[in-house]
Amino acid sequence: MSMNQQDLDPVNTTDVDQVTDAEKKLIKECEEIWKDMEECQNKLSLVGTETLTNSNAQLSLLIMQAKYLAAELSQWQKETPKITPLNEDVLATLAKEKFQKLRHDLEMVLSTMQSKNEKLKEDLKREQQWLDEQEQILESLNRVYNELKNQVVPFSESRIFNELKTKMVNIKEYKEKLLFTLGDFLEDHFPLPDGEVKKKKKNIQEPTAQLVTLHEMLEILINRLFDVPHDPYVKISDSFWPPYIELLLRNGIALRHSEDPNRIRLEAFHQ
Repeated sequence: MSMNQQDLDPVNTTDVDQVTDAEKKLIKECEEIWKDMEECQNKLSLVGTETLTNSNAQLSLLIMQAKYLAAELSQWQKETPKITPLNEDVLATLAKEKFQKLRHDLEMVLSTMQSKNEKLKEDLKREQQWLDEQEQILESLNRVYNELKNQVVPFSESRIFNELKTKMVNIKEYKEKLLFTLGDFLEDHFPLPDGEVKKKKKNIQEPTAQLVTLHEMLEILINRLFDVPHDPYVKISDSFWPPYIELLLRNGIALRHSEDPNRIRLEAFHQ
């Protein structure tokens, strides 16, 4: 251990000499600045109360620098340089501290990278799930496409026209059958007040209004609804029996006009 101390003594002496040389150099610079300041002050005393020039501004800056250097020199003179002994224990302690700091920094980096890795794994799992769903959708679409491709039938305008014509005829026949059945039902169960069923007559003008059957009343409302859809209301005439009007209104089959209570319309069940 004494041998190591002897080997390190020249190094310590060299460090002290370097500090002494730096101190002497700093003192020399301060003395030179002080001399320049004295010369400038002498010039100012000769000039008197003249306007400050650029040289005077430089003088002010030099004075401030001199004060700063003097304060720094005083601080350095009060402090004693601390030289760390370069022995094995100190070197081992410094190396241990550096390795601990390096280990701490690496652990922080590792923790950050692990967090980023977990996030990337979650993103990858989510993207893989989305990709699987898209592949399933694509597979389903391809299967449907192949099925439709195999079911393609040659297009024929005449055949489609004949099919539509047949459907229209069937619908008209079914409509007439429904109207006929409805008429029979209404004439049997909803007769006129005198007990006689009034047959429908066209283009016959009579001097006094005669009551119409419930069947005829519904036909008037239906024709008005489809012929004039923008104004489907019908004015209540004397030929409409009031009990039948109340029957339609109470059961939600007909609606009364919001502003004119003498007008009613059929409920648009087809919309």
